[in-house]
Parts: sequence; C-alpha cells; structure tokens
Amino acid sequence: MFLYQPPQGYCYNSDSIFLVDFIRRFKPKGKLLDVGCGVGIISLLLGRDYPVEVYLAEKQPKMLEYALHNFTLNGIEAHAYPGDFLEAQIEERFDLIVSNPPFYDPRVTQSEEESLNIARYAHHLPLEPFVERVRRLLRPRGRFILCYDAKQSDRLLAALREAKLTPETLRFVHPKLDREAKIVMVQARAGSKSLCRVLPPLVVFDASGSYTPEAAQAFERAATHSIKGLRE
Repeated sequence: MFLYQPPQGYCYNSDSIFLVDFIRRFKPKGKLLDVGCGVGIISLLLGRDYPVEVYLAEKQPKMLEYALHNFTLNGIEAHAYPGDFLEAQIEERFDLIVSNPPFYDPRVTQSEEESLNIARYAHHLPLEPFVERVRRLLRPRGRFILCYDAKQSDRLLAALREAKLTPETLRFVHPKLDREAKIVMVQARAGSKSLCRVLPPLVVFDASGSYTPEAAQAFERAATHSIKGLRE
C-alpha cells in the first residue's frame, strides 16, 4: 500500500503500526471513526483489510488533504470531519473509534513546528473531554481502541471509567525487554462488565537491536510504502 506524507512535519511512526496490529485481534467491522487520523495510516490499513466504513476526524487541513488523497490513491472510500474533534458536528454513531492521539505533557519543551506540536501535545486534544466525546459517539457495545503514554496509564484508565467505558484489554509496548514501557494500547467497550485482561507485552527490539519476530511481522502485515513528498 502506497501513501504520501508531508516532506516536513509530522509523519506516522511504529506506534500506529503496532496499534493496527492490536486492533486486528478484535476483527473490526461496521462504521469506524479515526480521530486525529493524520495521513490516514491506521484507518487505511483497517479499511484495506476489514469490512469497515471509514470516517476521518482531523483538525489540520493539510494532514486531512493527505489522508483523503491516500484513500483515493488506494481505492478506499472515506468520509471526513474537518476541524477540532471536540467541536465537529458529527451525527453518525460508530461501532469502532480508533486513535493515536497527542499525549505528550504540554509542560515539557515543545516543538515550535505547528504540525508537530498539534500531533504530539495533549492540550490539543485534552484527554477527559476527548474520552467523553468518544463515549457519546459509540453505538451500544461499541469499542474504543487507542494508544497512549504508558506513564499516564492511571489517568487514561480513570478517564475511561469516568466516561463509562470499560477497559477490557491492555497491552504495553516496551522498546526492549529490560526497558520501561513507552506506550499502552487499550481496548475499551461501552456497556461492558468484563474484567480487564492484560496481555503479554510487545517488545520491539531484541538484545542485538533487531526487531523481534512479532514486531517485524506487524510491519510485514502492514506492507506500507511511504512517499515523503507533495501529493500527485
């Protein structure tokens, strides 16, 4: 699958590839909303591989243009909600909402490049109102699947519970076996009474610095070919 990315600014990374692989275990179908879609990598892969009707929410016009171009390039239909997700007029209800949202603490030193700043720092999509809006847009028994900063796992789980979204499945991603987790991937469901399952961690690199077999397989399943340049 070919997709374009801007020559400068934010580009998707391995977090999105691993999140897609996590989402696969839940066999997506129905209406899917990708919040903060960027160039569309997550919903492109899901739209390619599963029977989903794709909707995109993205506040950066340039990124949304790239996403829609990438969907057209790959022959996949998508509907778009431009602008701030918290303010967008969205009438649909969704079976699945996915996101790799901005989650860096705004108190750290921030990038001055606007697109990077919007894509990375949490004040551009504050967690609690974000989760609450997701809950209102989910169908009964709908799923919310996202990745977030592992150091803020407690805050994320509290926000999900407050919004009456039950965290059913967690998986932590570690750069190496002896390193702290960098991100956590969470599947939460509306109207669920299930206990939370914590899956074995995903370890990205082995002791020699090569991708572990599982990480390598995630990239192989994605089979993306990224082009950094202007849209053609």
